[in-house]
Parts: sequence; structure tokens; C-alpha cells
Amino acid sequence: MNIHLLDSSHAEAYRKLRLEALEQYPEAFASSYEEESAWPIDRFHKRLSAEDKFTLGAWLDELLIGTVTLIPEQKSKLKHRANIVAMYVRPEHRGSGIGRRLLEQAIDLARELGGIEQIYLSVMAHNEPAKRLYMALGFEGYGKDWRALKIDDAYHDEELMVMFL
Repeated sequence: MNIHLLDSSHAEAYRKLRLEALEQYPEAFASSYEEESAWPIDRFHKRLSAEDKFTLGAWLDELLIGTVTLIPEQKSKLKHRANIVAMYVRPEHRGSGIGRRLLEQAIDLARELGGIEQIYLSVMAHNEPAKRLYMALGFEGYGKDWRALKIDDAYHDEELMVMFL
């Protein structure tokens, strides 16, 4: 298994994994399967070639099995911050340390970029395994976003977390 930055050449594999995540775990992402499955592949090419977003991918041979995206803030008053989004590891590979390695590399990348002092993320309030992983890496909760997502008639709360570098 290896982890590296994804670029536009990985768009097909990324799209496949992203749509799997959105379809299987709709409450874990602000985007929906219905929205992103309608996007042309070019939109995924652009996402992975953007200079202000960094998506790391975990590969097992030729199969993309996990991703995480680091997005540094661009506004001058927020440049000391970055956000982690779109964290996903295929269910059959969870508990093997892949999620931890993806996050560690994203955190290392934030440090390498320079100027980033804190990293934010949100996690579904009921996702205890993910929250344990984030806390083990140094994230701490600072609040809840009640009813953050609404899917059909069901609301889902998010826990807000931050790590100070």
C-alpha cells in the first residue's frame, strides 16, 4: 500500500471511489451521489489539478482504497488555517491503519506548506471510530453543528474538531 498526491491522471479512480462513498454513506458528506454522479469526468480532472487543494490517495496495487483532501484557506486573514474534507477509506480496509496514514500525511503536508497553524474538520457526531482516530492524532472537539445535514426528512449532526500545529 502506498499513499501519494492525486493529480488529474487519477480522475477515473477518484470518481469511482468518491461516488462509492457518497452512495454508501450519504450522511457523511455534504455532497450527494445524485449531484456528483451527474458531473462530467472533466470536473474531477479539474478538482485533482487545482493548485489550492491537495488530495492524497491510498493505493493497494492498482486500486484506490482511500482518500483525504487538505484545503488551505486562501483569504489573507485565514491563511493560518486549513480544512480536511472528503476523508474516506473503503469499509473492507478500515481498521488497518490506512485512515491514520492518510491523515498523518495530510497533517505533514500542512506543515510543509508553511504558515498553517491549525487544521479543521467535521465528522458525523455518531461516527465514534472516526472521532477516536482524529483525537488520537491530536484533534479536539470544539462544538457541534446541530442538524448540519438534511437528507430527506432526517437531520444529521456534525462534531467540529480542530488541531493546533
